[in-house]
Amino acid sequence: MGSLATDALAHLDALFHVARYLTGDDASAEDLVQQTYVRALEAETTFERGTNLRAWLMRILRNAFIDQTRRTKHTSELDEDMPDDRAEPLRTDLAAADIERALLELAPDARAVILLDLEGLSEKELADAMECEPGTIKSRLSRARAALRKRLAAYGRGA
Repeated sequence: MGSLATDALAHLDALFHVARYLTGDDASAEDLVQQTYVRALEAETTFERGTNLRAWLMRILRNAFIDQTRRTKHTSELDEDMPDDRAEPLRTDLAAADIERALLELAPDARAVILLDLEGLSEKELADAMECEPGTIKSRLSRARAALRKRLAAYGRGA
């Protein structure tokens, strides 16, 4: 086991992947991941060796994103549940574009729980990353999936 900084770098791709979907563009995702690493290194003494580093980093990423969203909402008075017109789909095929657009329309917490679940985190890891009890994750994930299904319903009807 190396230093926290070295061990944390092993999770760079996963963090960027989640950040990219949360923010909607590469530059913002890179900024968010960088902010995550800065916060992690500043809080190195609070990390308990032997616990799940990836879940800890994902929690920091999520919190940094929520903080950033709140600052943006506060300064621009934008509703965080509305789609961000600046966000461009990551892929060019229509189905992927519709799915990505629907993800970007979700509230930040709903988007985060779905993306962290897609990253393969267990319920316990999700609970750690989302700072809630494992039982709460099931209901949050269920609500987030329902919201995503609702947004994709028009796509399923061929609209």
